Amino acid sequence: MRLFASQALLADGWARDVTIETDESGRVSAIDRGPPAPGAERAAGPVVPGMPDLHSHAFQRALAGRTERRGPGGRDSFWTWREAMYRFAQRLTPEIAQHVAAWLYVELLEHGYTAVAEFQYVHNDPDGSPYADPAEMSLAHVRAAADAGIALTMLPALYAHGGFGGAPLGALQTRFRSSPDAILRIVERLRALDAPGLVVGAAAHSLRAVTPEELAALCDGLAGIDPGAPLHIHVAEQTKEVDECLAWRGRRPVAWLLEHAPVGQRWCLVHCTHLDDAELAGLAASGAVAGLCPTTEANLGDGVFRLADYLVAGGRFGIGSDSHVARDPVEELRWLEYAQRLVRRERNVAASAARPSVAGTLWRAAAVGGAQALGRAAGALQPLARADLVVLDGEHPDLVGREGDEVLDALVFSGGAGMVRDVMVGGRWQVRAGRHPRAATLERAYRRAVERLVRGD
Repeated sequence: MRLFASQALLADGWARDVTIETDESGRVSAIDRGPPAPGAERAAGPVVPGMPDLHSHAFQRALAGRTERRGPGGRDSFWTWREAMYRFAQRLTPEIAQHVAAWLYVELLEHGYTAVAEFQYVHNDPDGSPYADPAEMSLAHVRAAADAGIALTMLPALYAHGGFGGAPLGALQTRFRSSPDAILRIVERLRALDAPGLVVGAAAHSLRAVTPEELAALCDGLAGIDPGAPLHIHVAEQTKEVDECLAWRGRRPVAWLLEHAPVGQRWCLVHCTHLDDAELAGLAASGAVAGLCPTTEANLGDGVFRLADYLVAGGRFGIGSDSHVARDPVEELRWLEYAQRLVRRERNVAASAARPSVAGTLWRAAAVGGAQALGRAAGALQPLARADLVVLDGEHPDLVGREGDEVLDALVFSGGAGMVRDVMVGGRWQVRAGRHPRAATLERAYRRAVERLVRGD
């Protein structure tokens, strides 16, 4: 396939009049500059790298908008929301999970995400018993990704305890119960599928949910299967978590991880909302990716990540839609910048003298960091990278007269989803003229699944 673009954001910067060629494996085979190659399709507008979504709990898509009423007990928090989420998860079946995830993945594609990391911790039957196939819930997400055509990084998550120090699981957490051996068996089961576009890693839910010994067993076991497999963990999302970790081991969560786990480039530390100076510098120096989910973090009242300091330290980051109160990378990047402005009471915080465009800085960094977190050769348009790209609508009024990073400034701070026209994943078109070809079918299945969830069938 040959795609000619009058403007394209390549790995080395914006270029005019380029032809992007892809091969049968779905990778970029060549990028030629000059007039269009014979038979090349003309892109309908500027071309940018597709955005990886590095953190998803797909089933929570059906919960979005259902927890926005004040509870009877007074002040609501992340912890009261978590109880509502646990109760909602009790109704989930593998079939419902598949339909919810498939529709979510369509929405992600239509907004410009091209890959997603599914952090999957609902492993068991509602009574806590393992399914006949312990990988059943993970397999439901693999099928959903195939239905939608999105690239999937599957992360079965270890969830063994209800609090620091090996506290027992609560009654509503038994669906999540797992062990390092069980997670590693799921990893092996998924890898045996050899499904197109599938990358398999693993996750530890949090330091609350795993002991040091269990975390070490998971890390060592995954490295034995695939030394490069991605490994993700929730960490330092809430101040209560930080306080409990200090009481448990006398160390803050990220500090403890950096000292006791092999944190490096295959790791993604999700949220990292509450870091002190030493943790921030250590995380940046580790080469790991900070997984930022600004719309979820705002919705749950988590706090604000110290982006400006982290960028100065050279830290890597990507974005995730997490609980899916938003399914649009533009919303995540906009909230990421706007939260900084509110806290610091200044503008254009993510920009620098070397890269003055806020949106240009954020899109490039999130695409590259997200691809690293997903274990993919993607995130930039260059030979040998996956052909994951987004074509913007050149006829959109907000793109009139825009060149280079001005295009991304318009996308992030003015246009949004209405600018996304065509989306390619692994060299195949999945969205054309703003619409996924299976959107109507998968939306109907989603509606039926949500009706069952709400009724408790």
